[in-house]
Amino acid sequence: MVTAIGEGLLAGRLEKIPLLVDVDAHVVESPDLWSSRLPARYRDVGPRLVHAPAGEVALVDGKYVERPGTEGPDVAWWLYEETATQLKRYIAAAGVPADEVTMDGITYADTRPGCWQPAERLNDMDINGVQAQMCFPNYVRFCGQMFLWGQDKELSRLCVEAYNDWMVEEWCGSSRGRLIPLCLVPLWDVDLAVAEVRRNAARGVHAVAFTELPSYLGLPSLHSRYWDPFFAACQETRTVVSMHIGSGTKTPQSSADAPGAVGATIIFGNSVASLTDFLFSGVLHRFPGLKLLYAEAQIGWIPYLLERADDVWETHRGWSHGQDNCPEPPSTYYFRQVYSCFFKDSVGVELLDKVGEDNVLFETDYPHQDGTWPHSRQAAAEQFGHLDQAKIDKIARGNAIRLLALEHAC
Repeated sequence: MVTAIGEGLLAGRLEKIPLLVDVDAHVVESPDLWSSRLPARYRDVGPRLVHAPAGEVALVDGKYVERPGTEGPDVAWWLYEETATQLKRYIAAAGVPADEVTMDGITYADTRPGCWQPAERLNDMDINGVQAQMCFPNYVRFCGQMFLWGQDKELSRLCVEAYNDWMVEEWCGSSRGRLIPLCLVPLWDVDLAVAEVRRNAARGVHAVAFTELPSYLGLPSLHSRYWDPFFAACQETRTVVSMHIGSGTKTPQSSADAPGAVGATIIFGNSVASLTDFLFSGVLHRFPGLKLLYAEAQIGWIPYLLERADDVWETHRGWSHGQDNCPEPPSTYYFRQVYSCFFKDSVGVELLDKVGEDNVLFETDYPHQDGTWPHSRQAAAEQFGHLDQAKIDKIARGNAIRLLALEHAC
């Protein structure tokens, strides 16, 4: 890692960084996750791993459309109903030089075992100075959208439940609390979502993956109040609604012919839209105990959004309906109930007093290319190692422990 500060200064700062509690990493799903758990009648249509040559990949309306090829070396393919998805290098990039990270298909043998084996993940966490870690999915998309798109909704429900059982029992089960469970819900049915939140909360799960923008997935918006039973269940069970950047599937684009770098730069626009939706929808007013987590959203954009939202709430109160469901200034709800994660955002750290030292958490994004493994503590030292120890401890671990009820695990 190329440091922006001198080695001596970095060493001094590094001593101040405690073991991290990482609230946004990813797991590459185990090859037998569904084939070993689904009823026999579904094993030929549920998610299953096969090996076949790579084929062409196209992005159509925010979805990757892929089909295996007929020539060349085999890569790993996930098949589910009529869909096929390659295991791609860019989602399992830990330890791979940047120039070699592509959208090409690979096999599990081409990845670090820590991408998908829990014991090896713990080893990679040790290398990185991470005490505990929460992982979002990969293949099924960041909030399980793959099952929302499934044709057989009974199969979809069973796939969600199988993933959650694997997450709790196998991925996290033998980690002695170091791997923090994050579960999915059936996005297509709010009553099923409520039931799944309660089922997992009963076994100690305090986080659920949700989409930052339901309307982007063709689902009812936050303003419709359709999701209120889900938010009520999360509030009651102290389950954190965790929204990863891109979990709305559709991402901001400036033009069809813009390079990927444009979308990768402005993707935080989804989080801007999501947080604004939550602030003005009244969700946080109706459920004052509900907690939201924005993962991989970074934090530098938050102060201006809060300033603008508060100004719109006051200045345009006559026509904008901003006070209809939001009786207090929007920033009030943010500081009380919203948390955001970063791993590369020195600008946000400079604005920490406006972002809120109690509202910020650190992450590593392992094993994605954007992540900082195996230098995450160094990245922390560079960005916020100059702060006083109390603030460092909050950002590196304390806020996460409090948010996710990890007091006994950490």
